[in-house]
Amino acid sequence: MKRRNIIKAGLFGPLLLQNLVSPQVNTFKKGKEGTVEEPKRNLTVVRETDVIVCGGGPAGFAAALSSARSGAKTTLIELHGCLGGIWTAGLLSNIIDHENKSGVMKELIYRLDKSDAQFTAKKYDAEQMKWVLEEMCREAGVQIRLHTRVTGAYSDKNKKIDFITTESFSGREAWKAKVFIDATGNGDLAATAGCGFDMGEPKTGRVQPMSLMVILSGINEVDLLKEGFIRGLGKNGSPTTEGKKKLHADILKIGYDTSYSMPSFFTIRPDSIALMMNHQYGVSAIDADAITKATLEARNEINKVISGLRATGGIWSNVRIASSAAQIGIREGRRIHGQYMLSKEDLLEGAQFPDGVCDVTFSVDVHALAKVEGGGYSNSGVKMKPYQIPLRSLIAKDLDNLMMAGRCISGDFYAHASYRVTGNAVPMGEAAGKVAAKASLSNRLPKAVNWNEVA
Repeated sequence: MKRRNIIKAGLFGPLLLQNLVSPQVNTFKKGKEGTVEEPKRNLTVVRETDVIVCGGGPAGFAAALSSARSGAKTTLIELHGCLGGIWTAGLLSNIIDHENKSGVMKELIYRLDKSDAQFTAKKYDAEQMKWVLEEMCREAGVQIRLHTRVTGAYSDKNKKIDFITTESFSGREAWKAKVFIDATGNGDLAATAGCGFDMGEPKTGRVQPMSLMVILSGINEVDLLKEGFIRGLGKNGSPTTEGKKKLHADILKIGYDTSYSMPSFFTIRPDSIALMMNHQYGVSAIDADAITKATLEARNEINKVISGLRATGGIWSNVRIASSAAQIGIREGRRIHGQYMLSKEDLLEGAQFPDGVCDVTFSVDVHALAKVEGGGYSNSGVKMKPYQIPLRSLIAKDLDNLMMAGRCISGDFYAHASYRVTGNAVPMGEAAGKVAAKASLSNRLPKAVNWNEVA
């Protein structure tokens, strides 16, 4: 077979396409009707480390950072082209329940403030957030792989994951570690490894709705304050219940009713405003077709509303969508079975644990599961007291070298509705990273590590 070098002009100048060869065709066997049989193949083990963290969102970032800082060789695998997950690809722009947190959460707030990424500790610039997270991981020595999706996990007879597989621009690859942390949000790693899980409301299985965030330009916080949509400016600015109702009323005037009845502004900078105004109901976080449909519907709704508001003039005259999130915001996915399942009763009692890794003060926050239920949010009658998340809820029940961090930890529907916010995801990730590092470096299982050893 002849090889040849070809010069072509590309977008960034001449490209040398070396050693072009005729493509090889993969043959396959026909499976049963409606199926195909994928050929077996040997995969290259890309990297073997002490700890692998899957998912680089708030929980995964903190897990990888604390693992590396604890001395473990750590790899962080992320689907998107940046770290931060819902913070960045999802444009959330608002950190909830961070106020009483120390450790990585407090350090991150300091770094964001130092880099001029925010008005307050809660509201931040997503682009600055990406850079801050990357810098913190780089300084700690975390090995980052972006644009890579976890596709499989294979365990041995001792109930331990031996290796995982991924798909990326590099094709299908294998990765090995002593301890794995699932910080994918939806519990993708744990589920593909065979762990049990729950999802949705008890008895019905209904899940909380999804929302697509957008960043607006052409409008400023001074006008929002004058019109009563927010309270205060800069560090004192915040959305109000009255402001949410007023915005909804303004949208109704253009002949459109938003799927979310409490649309909210978050001021990022004087002329950069985040908006959350839609709900996509009944969408499963593990159904790609349903999420695709939800994303298309959400973007269509938001564009129609913003165009309609702009046509009314006044403060809306120049409003535009500067950016919509690359990832729709998912409030609820799998809740992986762990050594301990945090429950509604724990919240009602304000449970404290000897292995408590995170103090939670955020209320139970259940967004309406259907539009006919009001389209807003409530505590579903669960009046929680400040409580703790135990380390045992971060350790998988079905596999011995797997941990979880973020909203996929072990809890029931109501507990999840409280701890799922990102201010809690960070300390969960920090705890999981410390324990995973200690376990891998001492050749123990995570459940054999006492929280007092790393706290």
